[in-house]
Amino acid sequence: MANNKKELSLEQQGELLETLQARFEKNMNRHEGLEWAKVQAKLEANSDKLWSLNEMERTGGEPDVVDYDKEKDEYTFYDCSAESPKGRRSVCYDREALEARKKHKPDNSAIDMATDMGIKLLTEEQYRALQEMKSVDLKTSSWVQTPSDIREQGGALFCDYRYGHVFLYHNGASSYYAARGFRGSLRV
Repeated sequence: MANNKKELSLEQQGELLETLQARFEKNMNRHEGLEWAKVQAKLEANSDKLWSLNEMERTGGEPDVVDYDKEKDEYTFYDCSAESPKGRRSVCYDREALEARKKHKPDNSAIDMATDMGIKLLTEEQYRALQEMKSVDLKTSSWVQTPSDIREQGGALFCDYRYGHVFLYHNGASSYYAARGFRGSLRV
């Protein structure tokens, strides 16, 4: 799953930048007033972030720019796929939950995968903001960052979108389902 070198060939970089540019131009409602040329320059200056975006793309996340922080000069990308990214489903919440399972362990955890990819799980607030841009997870659900007091009691949080509303739920952190994955964010 993880590329130990964490770098892309020039050909891979070019293909990824073309994909990201096409998605950026098709979805201007997510980033009104921003220019692709500036985003691309920032990406080309940060090859590690480009690698992370490629991992988001490779696992089905369809990353796109959703925000720009002028003070920090940072662009924020979220996974904007219609459903929870296919290559990141059937995972429990974190390493502790994975190790606690005695039988039928999933292959990985959301937190470990996100860390390996160089991204962070969306927070509940970020998830709700994404839903304002585009309705996602109508058939799937996505783990979100969980407060430590909930996690310490064995739980974890996930969200989905049903009946025109975002729902925040809890589950045991060691649970995993074919229709639950996670969405990530990346600052560049």
